[in-house]
Amino acid sequence: MDSGPIPYVPLNPSGFKMAMGLRPLEEKDWFQVDDRWAEQVGKKRELLEIAPEVVVATRPQGDAASAEVLGLLLENLNTFHPEIDRTIDEREHPLVAASRLVQEDLCVLVKSDTWRLEAASVCCPSRWFLPSKIGRTMDEIHGPVPGYEQQLASPTNALFDRLNGEKSYWRLNWTLIDNPELHQSKSIRKAPSGHLSDWFFRVERQTLRFIPDSRGILFTIRNYVAPASELAREYENFTDDLLRSIESAPSAMREYKGWAGVVEKIRAELD
Repeated sequence: MDSGPIPYVPLNPSGFKMAMGLRPLEEKDWFQVDDRWAEQVGKKRELLEIAPEVVVATRPQGDAASAEVLGLLLENLNTFHPEIDRTIDEREHPLVAASRLVQEDLCVLVKSDTWRLEAASVCCPSRWFLPSKIGRTMDEIHGPVPGYEQQLASPTNALFDRLNGEKSYWRLNWTLIDNPELHQSKSIRKAPSGHLSDWFFRVERQTLRFIPDSRGILFTIRNYVAPASELAREYENFTDDLLRSIESAPSAMREYKGWAGVVEKIRAELD
């Protein structure tokens, strides 16, 4: 993990590229614990209490894999993060019990006719609404993403089919927003208001791991957010790489991401 305001700044100096960008995942890095664990897990637990209908969605098809995920997660924390309190309420759905222990959000996919989202605890969505996704296929979930069907649908489904427990993976995704809150379930994507000094750089660290006994897949999402102005001071090429990444993205992607007009605002501010 890099030093700085957040551990990852995944801007490509050569510009925007739509790709899976998978990297091998080691067991010790499956879950990441830092000095914000108490704060972020505390907020997750609060959301699980006051808005379970927003942050939890399950179907019976995901129960077996969810129970297996809880066991694997407890084993991992016991080995690599023994300082964490691993007390659980056995009356809870196992994926909810697991979600209470880590900063990551947890999504279980199981294959029937195809891979479908069958259980999830997502307390930190980045402008998407979990209940509308449960039971849907990968293609349906990502249908609104420009270019996904043409460029990523086939390799994504192929990857899911060949996961077998021998290898797990992680990847990064990012966007630019004007709200630092981790929980953003509203699906309206609009350009950030104000100027660069008012904006935040949000990174998702995602992992994919095969769940062997139930033959499901666990997809985790960990969010990091930092002020864009702070990153511009910390990293010499941050602003240039940010501009290049947004400018080189297809217009449909800029509209989808809420980047419309962002380049012009940044250049005017710099001038």
